Amino acid sequence: MRIIGWSAEAEALFGYGPSEVLGRRADDIVTDTVTGAGLSAASGGSGTTDETTPYGIRSVRHRDGRPMPVALTLDQLSHGTGGAAWLLVAMGLDLLRQRAIDRAMLDGLHRQSPVQLVVYDTDARVRWINKAIERQFGVTSDEVVGRFVHDILPEGVLLTEDGHSVKDVERPIFEVLRTGEPVIDVRYRSTTRLDPHHEHVWSLSYFLLRDDTGRPVGVCEAGLDITDRYVVRQRLALLSRAGGSIGRTLDMRETAQGLARLAVPEFADAVTVDLLEPVLDGQEPPRDGSPTPELRQVARYARDEVSGAVGDIADALNAVRLRCLAEGAPVTDLAAGALAVPLSARGALLGTAVFVRTAPRDPFDTEETALAGELVSRTAVCVDNARRYAHEHATALTLQRELLPRRLARPAGVELAHRYLPAAGPVGVGGDWYDVIPLSGARVGLVVGDVAGRGLGAAATMGRLRTTVAALAALDLPPDELLARLDDLVARPCAPRLTDTEDDDEDQALGVTCLYAVYDPVSRMCVMARAGHPPPVLAVPGGPAETMAVPAGPPLGLGGLPFESVSLELPEGSTLALFTDGLVESRTRDIDIGTGVLCDTLTAPGAGPLEETCDAVVGGLVPQPPEDDAALLLVRVHALPEHLVATWGIPADPGEVAHARSLACGRLADWEVPDEAAFVVELVVSELVTNAIRYGGAPVQLRLIRERGLIVEVSDGGHTSPHLRRAAMEDEGGRGLFLVAQLTDSWGTRYTPAGKTIWTEVPLNPPQLPDLFAVDAFSL
Repeated sequence: MRIIGWSAEAEALFGYGPSEVLGRRADDIVTDTVTGAGLSAASGGSGTTDETTPYGIRSVRHRDGRPMPVALTLDQLSHGTGGAAWLLVAMGLDLLRQRAIDRAMLDGLHRQSPVQLVVYDTDARVRWINKAIERQFGVTSDEVVGRFVHDILPEGVLLTEDGHSVKDVERPIFEVLRTGEPVIDVRYRSTTRLDPHHEHVWSLSYFLLRDDTGRPVGVCEAGLDITDRYVVRQRLALLSRAGGSIGRTLDMRETAQGLARLAVPEFADAVTVDLLEPVLDGQEPPRDGSPTPELRQVARYARDEVSGAVGDIADALNAVRLRCLAEGAPVTDLAAGALAVPLSARGALLGTAVFVRTAPRDPFDTEETALAGELVSRTAVCVDNARRYAHEHATALTLQRELLPRRLARPAGVELAHRYLPAAGPVGVGGDWYDVIPLSGARVGLVVGDVAGRGLGAAATMGRLRTTVAALAALDLPPDELLARLDDLVARPCAPRLTDTEDDDEDQALGVTCLYAVYDPVSRMCVMARAGHPPPVLAVPGGPAETMAVPAGPPLGLGGLPFESVSLELPEGSTLALFTDGLVESRTRDIDIGTGVLCDTLTAPGAGPLEETCDAVVGGLVPQPPEDDAALLLVRVHALPEHLVATWGIPADPGEVAHARSLACGRLADWEVPDEAAFVVELVVSELVTNAIRYGGAPVQLRLIRERGLIVEVSDGGHTSPHLRRAAMEDEGGRGLFLVAQLTDSWGTRYTPAGKTIWTEVPLNPPQLPDLFAVDAFSL
């Protein structure tokens, strides 16, 4: 047997070149160095055998003389004329072992591997599958080769990271063919022929296959069933996301909708949430033994493709919902694929949540029921928090509206328009307030304030302060002194607290801002002071609106710091705007910018009715419900006509009392005052002028004002306030002030730098008081 062909691989293995071996006997090269056996005996001398002769492993000698183990195989070839020809295949022992491993690996991947393998051609058609595919999907190679995956498994979808599905299952294959880069861990969900009623999830990875020249010939897909692991991870991820997506607002409907959006499509195909009607109204939910109120659906969310199917089982869903409500525990309806879970918080039932799955998804198992219970429990706590907030918000808003004046007083000399806009955000109702207080001498007190904090406490503080300001204003205190006294009350350690809870360490009255102004329509003078409050804006006719320069005192409650008043004469028809910071300031707008908008609105030409101006201000500054309370009080000032005011200086001589009566009667006749009212005014003038001359001293002044009624004022240089006292039967005097109090609607004293003023208000139609002068009375 002689060598007639010699490959480059043979030269590399044995070390001989072709010229050294061609024509030589094969036994010269491959004789076993251990046994001395050659190849000639195997071929029968003439080479008549037609079978492959494996020689196994033998030691041959390399050209350099060293022994070398090789594996030999002898195959007979067809040879037409020259007798038998043989193909001798030789390889090194290392290569033989590697080939054996490769064959075992390929056979293992094909027959024994749990990893599913699929080879696609460049058109994304299946060209080869291993036995794992056949075992898990129940298909054979003959059934799938040449077909697309979407034709083989029409229910299969790719899953996105957010849990949504994509029908384009060949997309990763074409991406690998386009980029040449592997695509790792693609989630694929489908039923199988062997398990058509349950969905499985696989993790798939793809890489490119090339031939010896580097040309792409297809894509290999490796897959592993990760259904159990995927379900566990999705449950944990769902719980994790629940903390960030449920209860982000204090709106019950939005909270319920957050649960529905969270659960669909990952956990369920559709979700509905129903709440009891009292819960939606912010009331306490019914307890055990109470009749169950009606349910109202507040959230519904479903995959588009199952919306119709969910509607078809509405009766079944309603039945499982009512059973859940009656039992107070989760209820499952396998036929409808529904799971109803009660929303319970703090021992009270708030409503129900119903989760629905449609075929081919699995029904809810025990672990999934527990997961749904956890999601619903978190939702229920958030819904109850929203309910409690709604209740407190409504209570605080009602309290605040009750404490705010429903109808402002309408004193002479001013037009009024006002708005209060409660906060719409989750922080709750605040404590903004305003008031208009009629004062003596036709004057009017204007007040606006802002309580720090939110909720019932702020509303209660607002009511307390509003009442206190009204009481102090009745003393006819100037603005700076009124704020000083109010500051003392707030800062006083023993001041009444708003709540009795131990956690309430700070009175919400501390830090309150307030502005108080007094306008006199006789003199057109306005005196004002502020405690940390935004300054008012003044718009004069024909001129620009500007912020008034009122000294900024400290907020109330700091104590020991002075307040300063400022006086300004207001032109006829001027508009004064008092407001809280919620009107001009927000998170997106600086207070200076908002104040500028207010000034521009008040400066607009052609000022119409004050109500229209008020609407324009609110519409320009607060087009949406505000984040903070906003209060606005617009005051358009007017002067009393001069002919309705009469002022005389009276000499401090008792003989001038008659002259004072005469002056008053003359002016009353000019005003055409009825005789009964004129008689009362004459008596009041006589008593008050007599007392001023006798006890007060110069300078004495008498002033009459014709407004809705008659105002009589007598001023003197004294600082002692008169008071009522009991007069004995034998006393000749001491009844004058009592008569004044009985014949007038009201009377009082206010102090001025020059002394004091006793004022009275007499109705134009005074009541008849028979036998008044004969009764036992109180007097000076």
